[in-house]
Amino acid sequence: MTPDRFFSLMLLLASRNAVTTQELASTLGVSLRTVTRDLNWLRDAGLPVTAQRGRLGGVTMLPGSGLDLTRFTPGERDHLSLTGLDEKQRAELDASVESRRALSKIAAAQPRRVDELLPLTDVVHVDSRPWLQAGTSGTTPASLIGPVRRGRRLWIEYDSPRESCPRDLVVDPYGLVAKAGSWYLVADCARVPRMYRLERITTWKEVDQPRRIRESQTLATVAAALIDQWKHNHAIEVSATIGQTQIERAQRIFGLRLVPDDHEESATGRKVTIRFLHLEDVRALLPFGNAITVHGPTEARAHLRDLATNLAHHYAPSPTS
Repeated sequence: MTPDRFFSLMLLLASRNAVTTQELASTLGVSLRTVTRDLNWLRDAGLPVTAQRGRLGGVTMLPGSGLDLTRFTPGERDHLSLTGLDEKQRAELDASVESRRALSKIAAAQPRRVDELLPLTDVVHVDSRPWLQAGTSGTTPASLIGPVRRGRRLWIEYDSPRESCPRDLVVDPYGLVAKAGSWYLVADCARVPRMYRLERITTWKEVDQPRRIRESQTLATVAAALIDQWKHNHAIEVSATIGQTQIERAQRIFGLRLVPDDHEESATGRKVTIRFLHLEDVRALLPFGNAITVHGPTEARAHLRDLATNLAHHYAPSPTS
């Protein structure tokens, strides 16, 4: 259990008379199995967490045994409930000051004996940003968090890499998601869920209308479905052989989209299938040069050939007079 999720779980149990495991899972954005494991961890740690079955049952914690919520301001409690963010992401949300103040109150209330282990926060630092990430432009999460929390519709100008010019869209936001070092706005557009990368939102304004999201849908459920769809949906499967020296690099870049063929491996290369959402995305294979050989489909080979030809023409020597 991460420290943030521990504090969020404690806050939920301390601020409610009883809460179901399904409500805990939905609020924390984790699975039921993870919630059950976290509750067992709290019991093993000696905290009096009880669970009662039935329509009026739920998970409770005996009074006086959890966090002393009176020590925290409303803002500190709110920011402390954010889970999974590193310090940079908290700063991008303008949440770092409140979070640090709340965490310092908790640390001050739990003095450490000389023979105890050092706190995890002293010896573990989390930085979820990708390596060599350039500074981003576009919309910041801190600027959007206000209208999103007010539950308002948004007009956005979105510069998609697959469109010739930015598009004007009216969206109904569920909230913001930090994924793999980038921020996304999760919203319905004409009742269809989408994830919009903040750095591609060139401008936006709040619409004087309440958002109209789909019933029974939350930020956690919509984001989880979109991420799962992105991982599994693809329009094209490329069959290729990758040189042994580049296999690890390819797996690091393509992740779950690369599926190795365990029966096709030699000293010089390994046969794989790489899934792409669009044909244009096969250009990601160009940096591998001749270390990768694409066998099919035909349109993928043709597109790579056209891209390589255009690149060769671009760098061809200038004719001398």
